[in-house]
Amino acid sequence: MAGKKHWWIRCAGVAACIFGSVAHAQTAREHQAPAAATQGSQLRPATEVEYRKILDTISVTATRNPIKSFEYPGMVSVIGREEIQTRQPSTPDDVLKFVPNVEFTGGPRRTGEAPSIRGFSGPDVIVIFDGARQNFGSAHDGRFFIDPSLLKQVEVLRGPASSLYGSGGTGGVIEFRTIDAADFLAPNETIGATVSAGYQTVNRERLGTFTGYAKPIDGLDFVGSVTKRDSGSIELGDGNELSNTDDDIIAGLAKASFKFADHHRIEGSFISFNNDAQEPNNGQGTGGNDIVDKEIGSNTFRAAYSYKNPDDNLFDLDLVTYYTDFQADELRLDALGAGPAGELLKRDVNTVGIRLDNRSRLTISDSIATTFTYGGEFYRDEQDGAAGSGERDGVPDADANFYGFFAQAEVTISEPFGVVPGDFLIIPGVRYDDYKTTSSLADDNNESEVSPRVGVSYLPTDWLMVFANYAHAFRAPTFDELFLTGTHFQIPIGPGIVNRFVSNPNLKPQKTRTVEFGGGLTFDDVVESRDQFQVKASHFRIWGDDFIDLSVNQPAPFVDCNPFIPGNCDGTTTSQNVPNAKLWGTEVEASYESFRFLVAVGFSTIDGKNEDTGEKLGVLTPDQVTVNTGLKLPEIDSILGWRMLAASKFDKVNTPADERDGYAVHDLYFTWQPSDRPLKGLRVDLGVDNAFDKAYSRVFTGATEAGRNFKALISYSLKW
Repeated sequence: MAGKKHWWIRCAGVAACIFGSVAHAQTAREHQAPAAATQGSQLRPATEVEYRKILDTISVTATRNPIKSFEYPGMVSVIGREEIQTRQPSTPDDVLKFVPNVEFTGGPRRTGEAPSIRGFSGPDVIVIFDGARQNFGSAHDGRFFIDPSLLKQVEVLRGPASSLYGSGGTGGVIEFRTIDAADFLAPNETIGATVSAGYQTVNRERLGTFTGYAKPIDGLDFVGSVTKRDSGSIELGDGNELSNTDDDIIAGLAKASFKFADHHRIEGSFISFNNDAQEPNNGQGTGGNDIVDKEIGSNTFRAAYSYKNPDDNLFDLDLVTYYTDFQADELRLDALGAGPAGELLKRDVNTVGIRLDNRSRLTISDSIATTFTYGGEFYRDEQDGAAGSGERDGVPDADANFYGFFAQAEVTISEPFGVVPGDFLIIPGVRYDDYKTTSSLADDNNESEVSPRVGVSYLPTDWLMVFANYAHAFRAPTFDELFLTGTHFQIPIGPGIVNRFVSNPNLKPQKTRTVEFGGGLTFDDVVESRDQFQVKASHFRIWGDDFIDLSVNQPAPFVDCNPFIPGNCDGTTTSQNVPNAKLWGTEVEASYESFRFLVAVGFSTIDGKNEDTGEKLGVLTPDQVTVNTGLKLPEIDSILGWRMLAASKFDKVNTPADERDGYAVHDLYFTWQPSDRPLKGLRVDLGVDNAFDKAYSRVFTGATEAGRNFKALISYSLKW
């Protein structure tokens, strides 16, 4: 903040605190590590974990500029590479499940996992890989696919984000950033490689990863990585086994960047995920006998340019172009589903996009400084569905074009008028979007939206901050919501009962207005010298207009209709707008760290309803508490830890069948990373997830979650 030095605590909750890890100021936008960080965002050798100050966690996703997470007027979590590695994640759910008000539904199969933020799911959550939007959507498949081994950082911005990101920003943004050579190599190293092998018992998953990296000359950075995972049926906490769950995954990354003429940088990358899975057609529940060979492929091609000159206050440019190709092909292996054996079901979604933003900085006085961020974005989505030689029901052929222009200011004011103590951070912003979705199945859908927001943080002292924000957000209706056609499902009673999709091209965009307020405390030297404590809390209220809801109208056989009269029991499924909706909730993140211990606690609650009918609305979750503790053992180059995720009974439902019992799930973990030869370069991660084999189910999921899981990962690095 201008004009004042702050000593904000360095760990913003569960995601940020482990081993005194570096806070990853080397972001995908900056690409310059702060002087205090060594080996990029990689963990320092364990014997060097003797206590030191941890860097402030830095968010870029929140404002498109580096900003301390604690000072941002809202809630944003930054999960670094060390935290990701310590969790030994198999899926993105493993990375994100300890973030308050972030929930993955769809069951334990990785192909069905889909995230929600603050009650919003599907297209209401923006997903980004290194700046490239991921716009795939499916009723019963996951929202996105990326292997955690490729990640160096994940940011979760919770709350409205349309003022910067456009359509889909009603729930928030999840941005994944992939590894660079600088995350592995120290300044005096030029080339290296890391080999990893792992195993986990709950699904007999075998893992192998090879990563090579090089900085042959100053400014040139290469990294390549390939991961192979092979897993089978999942052992559930209730003693049963989720069969017909076989995954054969190959994922990879190739990235190169070059910095030239001092301030210019270009980068190209390719991210790939391919899974040859065998499972039920709907992989989100326990599944039936309608088994398919499901081939999922996600490929993201990206090129970027940036200009960063610290002496140039007018231009600070970022340009990213990308193409994402997503295929989900399902070959029916039996005739027990809605089609014959041998039928091939196809869903292809392609996205091409470009985004340009610039920052201009202006110092008005010694106490007032402003950063203006402005730019434009275009992306085009295309979907193609097929079944056998014809069209696929529920997967319409369609395309959509989105144009957006945005502007934002970050105004820092130190001791306004020389009277008010402390600093203010004021962030107003606005974005204009225009979109058009077309299909031969129905009329076009064309709308435009303006998304304003303003956020204010006030820091009266070095240890206190309060904030408030108000924002509008919107989400355009998707292909499937607008142009649904064909058969949804059939019931084999009498001559057959058919539920058919009905198009609704007149759907309006889903809109929200959010008020959020909160505050935080941060202290050094609380219990002992150089320890650190921080807490930040938020309460939000969301009012929604024209929420898009899938309405299934199906008469009950023998109750509402006679199934032996052809067509008498047929039903319809269509998308419609819910006029008035409301959601509200609270989030808390707190952490304490000293030379020997770390403790991080999170809390979240969310509720919502249709204000016209009183019915529950959104992907609601039970009240949840997360705990992460660690005992640092630098004497043996190790850390020993325990994590817990506890949820209350879930009864925010419209039907008793959707209720869920409360639960508490406990994890244990241990990491050993010797820093002395001959074992230097070795790393061993051990863990037990769901240590007490708890049987529990998450919301809107038909299957029990995975049971006790022993896992191990051994890595070895050689660098020169």
